[in-house]
Amino acid sequence: MSIQELNERSRAVFRNIVESYVQTGEPVGSRTLSRLPQLDLSPASIRNVMADLVDAGLLYSPHTSAGRLPTQLGMRLFVDGILEVGNLTEEERIDIKARCIIEGRNIEETLSEASSMLSGLSNCAGLVIAPKKDSSVKQIEFVRLGIDKALVIIVTANGMVENRAIELPVGLSDSALQEATNYLNAKLSGKTLQETKSEIQRELDTHQVQIDQLTQDLISSDIASWGGGETLIVRGHSNLLQNVQALEDLDKIKELFDTLEAKKERMKLLELAEGGKGVKIFIGSENNLFSLSGTSMIISPYQNSQDQIVGAIGVIGPTRLNYARIVPMVDYTAKIIGGLLD
Repeated sequence: MSIQELNERSRAVFRNIVESYVQTGEPVGSRTLSRLPQLDLSPASIRNVMADLVDAGLLYSPHTSAGRLPTQLGMRLFVDGILEVGNLTEEERIDIKARCIIEGRNIEETLSEASSMLSGLSNCAGLVIAPKKDSSVKQIEFVRLGIDKALVIIVTANGMVENRAIELPVGLSDSALQEATNYLNAKLSGKTLQETKSEIQRELDTHQVQIDQLTQDLISSDIASWGGGETLIVRGHSNLLQNVQALEDLDKIKELFDTLEAKKERMKLLELAEGGKGVKIFIGSENNLFSLSGTSMIISPYQNSQDQIVGAIGVIGPTRLNYARIVPMVDYTAKIIGGLLD
């Protein structure tokens, strides 16, 4: 069904029910609606319209309540045909930009802050899928942190910086650490980690490279764990949990977060976001990932300077999300994040 198939009276009643639901989460009755000046309809007339909307699958009656709530189909119809997306104020744009762009902070810290920011602004859970690690490597460095530890810094061509603390082989000298740096930069420059892992390991196994054994041990022991795919950052779990009333629903929300941690589900999320440019809205069981928890997701991909989609950012919340307010927030934040990537 399209919104054009509803007459003007039905559209007006339907719109007011959905907007009331988004604000309160409560069923709306005919008497309440009849008091709205914009409708100018009697309770009896409204009940007739509501009955037709129930027959059309757009509304339902929860429990024994006399009020009505929108179904998932109804919410989709509202989002696609009635929703008027608002615009961010200049103050909101300045605030979002200021919180995302802080000098001296790496991209991972920026993404974490963006997720927290969206969580706070939407009162939902904010999520970010960090850029895929299959971008070519621009530079790699080892920075010694102590006798037996070092920091690996991997800078990719799309602007991502990955920092990872590693254990060093006992007795590894500074010169050996520099030797490992030089070797890896020569092998990885302009290539992805995935492209060169097997080649590097083969050279180490067959001693084709002229580096000492401790340096070989360093490279061999840690390279397998680098560049391990997309990273999911979720902030504001409590925002989603605090509105849950039934224990059963609480378990479903927790299961959703557990599922999101799985690598294959992170990839599915990114694939959803990559299905075209711009913000996408998924409501309840429209996507298997959210079918059990009954939640919705607003998500947008973000791109690097080469217009390549490298990640996604969004919000997870109840189906009665304030879509009109959150959609432009997600859209603008995705553009800001993309602008930070080379």
